[in-house]
Amino acid sequence: MADVLTRIEGRAGRITLNRPQALNALTGDMLGAISRALDLWSADPAVDLILIDAAGDRAFAAGGDIVDLYTAGRAGDFAFGRAFWADEYRLNAKVARCPKPYVAAMTGFTMGGGVGISAHGSHRIVAEGSRVAMPECGIGLAPDVGGSLLLARAPGRLGEYLGMSSARMGPGDAIHAGFADAYVPEAKLEALKAALVETGDPGVVADFAEPAPESPMAALQARIDAVFSAETALDIVAGLEREEADWAVEALKAIRRNCPLSVACTLKMVRDNRVSGGIERALMREYRFIWRCMDEGEFLEGVRAAVIDKDRAPKWARPRLEDIAAAEVERMLRPPPGGDLQL
Repeated sequence: MADVLTRIEGRAGRITLNRPQALNALTGDMLGAISRALDLWSADPAVDLILIDAAGDRAFAAGGDIVDLYTAGRAGDFAFGRAFWADEYRLNAKVARCPKPYVAAMTGFTMGGGVGISAHGSHRIVAEGSRVAMPECGIGLAPDVGGSLLLARAPGRLGEYLGMSSARMGPGDAIHAGFADAYVPEAKLEALKAALVETGDPGVVADFAEPAPESPMAALQARIDAVFSAETALDIVAGLEREEADWAVEALKAIRRNCPLSVACTLKMVRDNRVSGGIERALMREYRFIWRCMDEGEFLEGVRAAVIDKDRAPKWARPRLEDIAAAEVERMLRPPPGGDLQL
């Protein structure tokens, strides 16, 4: 069976990610199938809304399938990854610009690439098992798929915290941070999907939604803002070192464990997007980093440690934030030799 299922049911164009054994990690073929379906349905009067969900109960999509990217990069083929990410980013922009309601059921793990095909939609649903995150700094990337824009739009300095530490959000946190809109318990999801298919009206989401669980991050907002408003990544680390609360201890450990180059670039990207946002500019900035992530960055080592050897002990070329100069961040975020990504 295909890794992604696309069909029209009732008034809805339906997309179902269908690689549950791989946590629905996105391949290039899957991205292409989704993109083609959106192109067809955008102009089809028989389709009133788009509904995207996933097979299995563990994940909507835990990210992109990075093994092929790693293999190509290790062989010196950097063009393969650059082409994959360019196609992915164009799909992310297409989701954000979709002329019809786009309803995403973000059940289970929704991370990285999974965020890119869900959280830019118009109606984003989480359930009790939803775990949403932008964990890219852990593998030598930076929040991408338009995630840096979502982080920039999060309340206060939550974007810096989430991006630099790769912290996971439960359903209440995801709604508070602006990555989701509505909480629908898993027991109601199939009935909601049936109603969406029958009516083609995204307004029925409100009929099934319930008050979201409390957001631990909302309760910590003032402390997060105080620490993560510091000027530099090192200043933020120093602020965390002065905090004794569990959230700060965990954030400090995560930031120190993550790729220092990625952490420093993430801070700049989030803040740049806050000043001059929009999906196009965010994806442009992200692609600048991605274009260099294999040969000039730390992506290959990050994937080796997390996915290939699974030793969870990356040997970063620049192992400390203190090793990252501002000029290196600027270099990673300058336009590629061939010019910025065209969407």
